[in-house]
Amino acid sequence: MKPIQVGLLGLGTVGSGTIAVLRRNREEISRRAGRDIVVKAASARDISRERAVSLEGIELVADPADIVSRPDIDIVVELIGGETAARELVLRAIDNGKHVVTANKALLAKHGTEIFARAHAKGVMVAFEGSVAGGIPIIKAIREGLSANRIEWIAGIINGTCNFILSEMRDKGLPFDMVLAEAQRLGYAEADPAFDVEGIDAAHKLTILAAIAFGIPMQFDKVYTEGITKLTAVDLKYAEGLGYRIKLLGITRRAKKGIELRVHPTLIPSRRLIANVEGVMNAVLVKGDAVGPTLYYGRGAGAEATASAVVADLVDVTRMATADPEQRVPHLAFQPDRLSDDPILPMEEVETGCYLRLRALDRPGVLADVTRICADLSISIDAIFQKEAGEGEDQVDVVILTHVTPEKQVNAAIRRIEALPTIPAPVVRIRLEELL
Repeated sequence: MKPIQVGLLGLGTVGSGTIAVLRRNREEISRRAGRDIVVKAASARDISRERAVSLEGIELVADPADIVSRPDIDIVVELIGGETAARELVLRAIDNGKHVVTANKALLAKHGTEIFARAHAKGVMVAFEGSVAGGIPIIKAIREGLSANRIEWIAGIINGTCNFILSEMRDKGLPFDMVLAEAQRLGYAEADPAFDVEGIDAAHKLTILAAIAFGIPMQFDKVYTEGITKLTAVDLKYAEGLGYRIKLLGITRRAKKGIELRVHPTLIPSRRLIANVEGVMNAVLVKGDAVGPTLYYGRGAGAEATASAVVADLVDVTRMATADPEQRVPHLAFQPDRLSDDPILPMEEVETGCYLRLRALDRPGVLADVTRICADLSISIDAIFQKEAGEGEDQVDVVILTHVTPEKQVNAAIRRIEALPTIPAPVVRIRLEELL
């Protein structure tokens, strides 16, 4: 049977890894797909630069637009990243009747609804396993493996840079800035790390996970996003002492009034498996009504980890290329005319437990004032911990753990506590999830 011809847009880390995996596992891949899958052409900004993989037999072009319009290309693999150029190229490939594989989470989070609608109208597939959690097959697991379930919630460590930083801060007691510099030295963080440490990358991925879990359109602009830049080693230490670990989680949950969609640092009981995911590794916890909690763990980035997902998508597309488009697995797991219009809950309507750390003057009546404010706002306190003042100190740390409470009530309590003359510094609030 004639090989499937692939046009590769981008020869960076993942592009080179994709070529390496296709060549090394050619026989296995052919046996699974039913025919050979070969990279016919590839584009790169600098086609003369040496690569980590041999490009023998691959036609190199400088303009990716040349590839998406070629009649001999069956599948376009978009790995150039970004949004504007990638969106134009993907839509042009679809209009030319080509299937698309992409690992571009930002593109899908912001333009996925448009892209999938265009692909459905043209009868082609857009596969995107590599867009979330690298080589972990989380898209396929939710969209196909758990299709018998009503997904209740997803909680994921989906940014390896942040997970590495938090692991190092906790283990070594170092400040954020120092660990960030080490992450940059090791190549885990970019020179400009804001995309990762501010939670934006995780928010892109969570947008995609929520869409396939609940059958809703991509709604990146509605994700509550809070990064890790304000976390301190002291809070990680206190959390550890109370039986918790702090992770940057992407959380989406089906609630009574809508869908929760949020990224923020979160206390997790240290006995949970996901709380023990360390370094640059990723993990996604998915709870279905029938199967209960399921955990997916592995490398969330890297040349061959992400290439594993890209090549798996190529195999899937090759298998289904000749199938009736109406019989293929829907892009967002649910049939396009059956997507939900459930609203995304504003963060003030979300209910979570909370860790509150107060810097308080060491004098009688302070705790009574704080607990009175919590009682007035119907905030149930689970535990209170007060660190003893050191010699010569007139201020102490007080840590409060609350039961599940609406965010708006906690916000009101924080405002009132910070207004007390005995609380000289802002209150630190970190949300808490039991993940049961």
